[in-house]
Amino acid sequence: MKIQNPFPLTDSDRYQIWEMLVMRDIEAFAKADWSMVADDFIEEGFMGTDARRLSNPDSWTLAFPDLQAYREEWIRQAEIFGQTDWAENPLEALHRITTMRDIEINGNSALVRKKFDGKILKASGEADTLSWQTLYRCRKVNGQWKIAGFTGYMPNPMGQSPAADRPARAVPAGASQHKTAGPYSPVLVINPHQIVVISGQAAIDPEGNIIGDTIEEQAAYTIENCLKQLETAGCSARDVFKVNVYLTDLANWPRFNEVYKTYFPDPKPVRTAVQSGLLYTLLVEIELWAVKK
Repeated sequence: MKIQNPFPLTDSDRYQIWEMLVMRDIEAFAKADWSMVADDFIEEGFMGTDARRLSNPDSWTLAFPDLQAYREEWIRQAEIFGQTDWAENPLEALHRITTMRDIEINGNSALVRKKFDGKILKASGEADTLSWQTLYRCRKVNGQWKIAGFTGYMPNPMGQSPAADRPARAVPAGASQHKTAGPYSPVLVINPHQIVVISGQAAIDPEGNIIGDTIEEQAAYTIENCLKQLETAGCSARDVFKVNVYLTDLANWPRFNEVYKTYFPDPKPVRTAVQSGLLYTLLVEIELWAVKK
């Protein structure tokens, strides 16, 4: 499928911006090759906002305070995309569902609206639905248009129902717990889109070796294993709402908490911790539930 720039060469500014944000950006993402787009950004003062697919700005976050943070997330997502077994040409599919025709230019500044609306089929028969939009802020530097910042992952179209604008996880007013409680929320109200559940994880490396002799070592490795599993489903620690912890000895609970609390942002997930027999020399096993936005 041949992709055609919708802007004529005589409209050189919009033509160049389209080539940068559609043609080059999509090809680089499909190839997971940041070097193809590295020169398309203004590093000084760059920042990006994650709208989290919610139309209420109160729910948006400064997820990318600098270009390095965005680069790392871009590469992470591109690698996951590249490892997916698609039923169609992923590059052609991304072009099919992408629209970018609204480019407002004022001098050497531009406001650009890029929209995604469609599905990409997986080999499994499932489909990934892309329905969000990004508002780019661009500047012309020495004759070349570059990206100065953006607000991304806004819903497309904007103005979804109030239910969609509620936070994915929230502590209800009046919820309380005792003073000696650990790093967890007593109650969470979940606004579900897709629920992601992983099997119990432990401090076991890919070769089947148990990592760590102390509760601190095993707790850290176990949580890292959990987060790696969540990443495959497009989730992170901030999406977790329920944690089940199994300890061979509840006397390790305070030491476990010192490690655990560093991984999960507020509001902390609800949590259950019990003493249980575990295989081999394992000291802890953890399972997570997350809500995918």
